[in-house]
Amino acid sequence: MTSSPHRWLMTAVAQPMVKEPMDIESLQPGEVLVAIAGCGVCHTDLDYYYNGVRTNHPLPLALGHEISGRVTGTGAGAESWLGKAVIIPAVIPCGECDLCKRGKGTICRAQKMPGNDFQGGFATHIRIPARGLCEVDEVRLAAIGMELAEVAVVADALTTPYQSAIQAGIGPGDLVIVIGAGGVGGYSVQVANAMGAKVVAIDIDPKKLAAITSAGASLALNPKDFPATKDVKKAIGAFAKAEGLRQTEWIIMECSGSVPGQQMAFDLMVHGCTLCVVGYTFNKAEFRLSNLMAYHARALGNWGCVPEHYPGALELVLSGKVNVKDFVERHPLASINEIFADVHDHKLSRRAVLVP
Repeated sequence: MTSSPHRWLMTAVAQPMVKEPMDIESLQPGEVLVAIAGCGVCHTDLDYYYNGVRTNHPLPLALGHEISGRVTGTGAGAESWLGKAVIIPAVIPCGECDLCKRGKGTICRAQKMPGNDFQGGFATHIRIPARGLCEVDEVRLAAIGMELAEVAVVADALTTPYQSAIQAGIGPGDLVIVIGAGGVGGYSVQVANAMGAKVVAIDIDPKKLAAITSAGASLALNPKDFPATKDVKKAIGAFAKAEGLRQTEWIIMECSGSVPGQQMAFDLMVHGCTLCVVGYTFNKAEFRLSNLMAYHARALGNWGCVPEHYPGALELVLSGKVNVKDFVERHPLASINEIFADVHDHKLSRRAVLVP
């Protein structure tokens, strides 16, 4: 880690981010200072940077919300965290409102997100509430050949589909269809497989399909190989029959965040199915919502992941049930402008993690 604390600031849409020295302010009660080990580059960051999506905190702002690191300072009441390796939640509910007290932290109206509501993780340090931190067992992490920086992506790319899978009730005997097998979709495949389901991965990128076939997908399909979505549905039905799975109650996880992906998700509906909307797009699409009624189906949105689920998601990694290491690549934080461009231009096949 560099000796001088600093952060990389976004100052305007699509303009080069600039390095700025940062002060390590005195900590308030309940706060900690985390020396950052790594911060993942998420497509949400790209939306802020390239597409002009407004951040809640005015620019200039350090982006980045997939963060792992080590606690190097503590405010009053948070002393027990000193020296611990942690993953910082990508979305931090307040923990005090009526919604939080009723277990609905995902819709807490006072929730805060690093790199959106306050200075984020593309930096050497971050000041953060201790509430919700997820401790990382570094002995177990080393035992599977991983370093702290590499589990930064757990904070969003893994925990988001993990919560979605829990919400959908995925378990043994289920057929899960994941549309979009890169990034979040790739972890959706792995999580569903770890929960005992048979997983069908759908993507238009042969490389992504090949990678995820070795990491949990029982069947990989490219829509370009089929005349229409109905033919994709027939292929999935034949697979389900051969595997002794139900032709009803499929669980469809839409992770592509694209209009074609969302349309396919609707067209693949079967009776009693569950549609999990995990991906996001600004583009509008037209659907016949009456299909939900006709199939007695349900559609479930998913916003981030409550901190309470982080230990369970991390356990999938530490136990070897979910492979993170082969799906991330580390780069120096100083190369942030080049890496953002490469991710934007689809030049990287794995999740980029920036390391101070």
